[in-house]
Amino acid sequence: MHDHGSLPALGWSEFFTTWSLQPGWLLAVVILGAGYLTLRNAAGAASTVRGWRVASFLTGLGLTYVVVASAINGYAMALAWMHMVLHLTLIMVVPTLLVLGHPLTVIAETGPRAERAMRSLPVTLLVHPVTGTLLYALVIIGTHLSGFMDSMAQSTPLMVGEQVAYIVAGFLFLTGTIGEEKVRPDLPYLGRISLLVLGMVPDTIVGIVMLQTERDLYPVYSGARPEWALDAVRDIQTAGGLMWAAGDAGMMFLAIGLVIAVVASPERRAKMTGRFLDGVRSARLAEESARGTTEGPAEPGSVDPDSDEALDAYNAMLARMNQQH
Repeated sequence: MHDHGSLPALGWSEFFTTWSLQPGWLLAVVILGAGYLTLRNAAGAASTVRGWRVASFLTGLGLTYVVVASAINGYAMALAWMHMVLHLTLIMVVPTLLVLGHPLTVIAETGPRAERAMRSLPVTLLVHPVTGTLLYALVIIGTHLSGFMDSMAQSTPLMVGEQVAYIVAGFLFLTGTIGEEKVRPDLPYLGRISLLVLGMVPDTIVGIVMLQTERDLYPVYSGARPEWALDAVRDIQTAGGLMWAAGDAGMMFLAIGLVIAVVASPERRAKMTGRFLDGVRSARLAEESARGTTEGPAEPGSVDPDSDEALDAYNAMLARMNQQH
């Protein structure tokens, strides 16, 4: 078991000066960053991945290393609430930056073979919104409401594996919700927003359980805590409060950002509800438009749902509905 009882009391000085090299993480971050830039440059002027997306991806990698090499990780095994800060950063903030970097598109744009690979069935299933949502919930619940925390406290590989699992689960979940990669079918934006709201459920469940506990949920993990730390139960309750408040707030922030992006883009607005619902809406508006003309019935889909004609038909439909009531 790792002994963190010798850690000095956490203060601002310790927070900013406690660092460890973490060579494995450093090597991984450098390789991923170099690989991303190499593939992006290989596409040259034909690349659709803009500079700000490149900066976002590299910032995500940089933040990953900062989190695991700084006091956030250094104190994560001594304080449950600091472990929660580590968790939320790796599963939400870092993946958001990585997803906005469009890494799948960067790979696909290097050539036809790479594009086919990114559109293959295994990759499609891996980045499917259902896969990401289920994995996100499994990782959050499985690492906090089971014996995993105590097992992880006794195993460095499990500790690293947990951190990798947070990043992967967050990346796959957010790829299906805020990602706009061109190598896979897009989920309608209404569905994306719904999934972000659904993603609040495991955060809320775990947060409430930890916040309301009256016993030490992780006795082995808490066994190495320093004397100056919070009482184990209070520490877990504080971590639960962070999970509930910050986790749900993060999801809501992403959902609001997605709504703003949709409102600001005609292209995204056209993908708000998907082809099926748009077809139903178009057919209904075509019927309403035909009732107000003498040119005969309109063909379903012949009326642009965003046109003035469609708006007039919609207002006429609402007027008739009010008269019926």
